[in-house]
Amino acid sequence: MTRRLAARARAAAHCGSQDPQEPIALDFDDAHVARLNDNPLYRALGIRVETVSAGNAQATLSPTGSACWPMPDQPHGGVLFTLLDTTTAWAAMSLGENGEGCVTVDCSIQYPAPARHAPFTCIAAATRRAGRTVFMRAEVLDAQGTPVALGQATFRLLKSK
Repeated sequence: MTRRLAARARAAAHCGSQDPQEPIALDFDDAHVARLNDNPLYRALGIRVETVSAGNAQATLSPTGSACWPMPDQPHGGVLFTLLDTTTAWAAMSLGENGEGCVTVDCSIQYPAPARHAPFTCIAAATRRAGRTVFMRAEVLDAQGTPVALGQATFRLLKSK
């Protein structure tokens, strides 16, 4: 993760709390991360969540053949969008209370270079939190460290039922 993203994530993890008893951030343990990875969408695309902690998340895309269309060995931009959207969502949820979910309010992405060199790593970090709204930035890097997608997203944390 770039130093700038890391610094913003640390700041976001400590701001916006309205209740002093509210947890500052959650770490997703190995069992929780395993449950995130156990879903048909991630298996179909080749996505694997690596870590989720304190407003940060990292996931890897080793694209499957079906994720690489219309170009062989090059994932479709929608697959990169899914990687970025879901990785930022997990990072945002780590700033909520245990059991809370979130919804995407907005997500935009830019593709500065072709995605040709797998695997791809998405690094997401919270930049700001205002109440139940979390602002995120993320980048997807190819195996050579070249940014192939840059994005920002806004999420609304949902209260547990």
